[in-house]
Amino acid sequence: MMKLNAAKLALSGALSTAILWILCSLFVVFSPDMMWNMTEHMTHMDFQSLGHDMSWTMSMTGFMTGLIVWSLCSAVFLWLLAVIYNYIIE
Repeated sequence: MMKLNAAKLALSGALSTAILWILCSLFVVFSPDMMWNMTEHMTHMDFQSLGHDMSWTMSMTGFMTGLIVWSLCSAVFLWLLAVIYNYIIE
């Protein structure tokens, strides 16, 4: 069986996650109501029923933190996946 290159898979995952994070953030900025509705559907929750005035918060710090953290988490996950996969197929 073919082995996976763990570093390349991790980098690909991090870059893919970064691209999706940027796209999602743009949707939040330019179409917040649609994204709020989608979030409620994806989490099976009605946030308005919680009685709080909830809204999106989009700052440059939050954007950059999310971009870095989610990309790193994706890279670590995919690196670990490749290492385990390569171990199993030996």
